[in-house]
Amino acid sequence: MHRDPIPFVDLSAQQKAIDAQLRARIDGVLAHGRYIMGPEVAELETRLADYAGVPHCISVASGTEALLISLMALNLEPGDEVITTPFTFIATVEVIVLLGLTPVFVDVEPDTCNIDASQLEAKISARTRAVIPVSLYGQCADMDEINEIAARHGIAVIEDAAQSFGATYKGRRSCALSRLACTSFFPSKPLGCYGDGGAIFTDDDDLAQASREIRVHGQSARYVHTRIGVGGRMDTLQCAVVLAKLDRFDWEIEQRKTVGSRYRQALDEIGIASVTVRPDRDSVYAQYTIMVDDRDALQQRLTEAGVPTAVHYPTPLNEQPAYKQFGEAGETPQASSLSRRVISLPMHAYLDADTQADIVTRFGEVIA
Repeated sequence: MHRDPIPFVDLSAQQKAIDAQLRARIDGVLAHGRYIMGPEVAELETRLADYAGVPHCISVASGTEALLISLMALNLEPGDEVITTPFTFIATVEVIVLLGLTPVFVDVEPDTCNIDASQLEAKISARTRAVIPVSLYGQCADMDEINEIAARHGIAVIEDAAQSFGATYKGRRSCALSRLACTSFFPSKPLGCYGDGGAIFTDDDDLAQASREIRVHGQSARYVHTRIGVGGRMDTLQCAVVLAKLDRFDWEIEQRKTVGSRYRQALDEIGIASVTVRPDRDSVYAQYTIMVDDRDALQQRLTEAGVPTAVHYPTPLNEQPAYKQFGEAGETPQASSLSRRVISLPMHAYLDADTQADIVTRFGEVIA
């Protein structure tokens, strides 16, 4: 029986829905020709800061640049330690090592896949200067507990919110939960552009100013370089794309939650465990991730059945060849276990009930 292909993320459906707004925004940039630091940059920063509920948003070239610039703004020194999770995209630890800092890994919770706050304090040393919890799969980590521990030890918290912009935690929005927060506008993110882009959020005036200067090669004025910087600007066209998407963003979040709820109910009925969403927060479902045994064989069967999947992430960062020198064998058993069991199903705001039911049907046939 012929079955139509199912997209993993349907960006074309979203593009059709906002075509007029996209064209108007892009045409506006083409008309004024200010492709770097044009008016859309400041407009986007203002709207994102208002949305998150913080005084400052600094747009940057990518989520990776956001993390890098945030760490640079803290004036850390080589050898300083930064605690993070091993169960995330490589950028989280990559920026730590690039700056000559030392990553320290804390294991994750087996049901949320987020950093286990109860294990954090044991990893703090005299060299610890920051902690980067990742809000994985669209759900915030235990930010209150993490902030409380960090405050006792005088260390900074940077929320890696690359997957969670728009999510809420105890009534507050992701990116307004710590001294610094970083997000990504990679195209497949809940709020994405059509290239690379990202943003830094903070309520600290000094860190905001430092971040703004660092992103333009450390300039405080034209050709006045008061600090070490990078070329980290988000270009005007990408800002225009995100602006075109913002008016529809809240609706898309609600649709993602609906899709997530349908998945959970259907998969619970056939005994498949999904990543847990805690009752005091929600998820924007950057991915819909489940945990299964014999993952690789299941993924192959799903591919043959026409259901696209992805694995986020197949190898913990402290087991990656370039970074295992910073960890110890067996120190994060939950991350190691999850890396062999997680698999993500198609998830986007335009996934209709019939297509989703078809996915679950095919899934059920594969595991029967």
